[in-house]
Amino acid sequence: MKWLLMIPVVLFTALAGLFAAGMFLGQGDELPSALIGEPAPVVAVEEIAGLTPLTDEMLRDGQVKIVNFWASWCAPCRVEHPNLMALAAEGTPVYGVNYKDFDPNAVAFLEELENPYTAVGADKQGFYAIDWGVYGVPETFVVGGDGTILFRMANPVTQRGLKERLRPALETAMASQPSE
Repeated sequence: MKWLLMIPVVLFTALAGLFAAGMFLGQGDELPSALIGEPAPVVAVEEIAGLTPLTDEMLRDGQVKIVNFWASWCAPCRVEHPNLMALAAEGTPVYGVNYKDFDPNAVAFLEELENPYTAVGADKQGFYAIDWGVYGVPETFVVGGDGTILFRMANPVTQRGLKERLRPALETAMASQPSE
């Protein structure tokens, strides 16, 4: 009869184990993007005075590039900023989409930390980010020369993330780029 008292404990332990396995196995650190291999959404952002405006043609200019969603109020965006500056200094085009922010704050952020972006657009309501499947900032995408989304990084571009994930994705994208 005492073994019958153990049945609820065993069932609870088994169920807890299944839930834990479901949370920690197979998915990695971030949710997958349904847009990988799909064309980037048509640019629908506002201009920010004093910054080069982001246009749709820029995303489909034949060159591999990075599109980074960021905000001045985003602490992880500040952390990743030096790595974006390094990529821009190496010649990688980096385009920025300022997410749910005020233009003066965005400009002040870039004046303080320097501007790595070739062009910037403002997504004041966050609707353009929804088109990209952005969950929150920062998020960074590698986009092929034809405007196809090739890679998504849904966390800050840290030194480790740059080395282990973003640079390999850029190298793969550049290697598969058609020759001119």
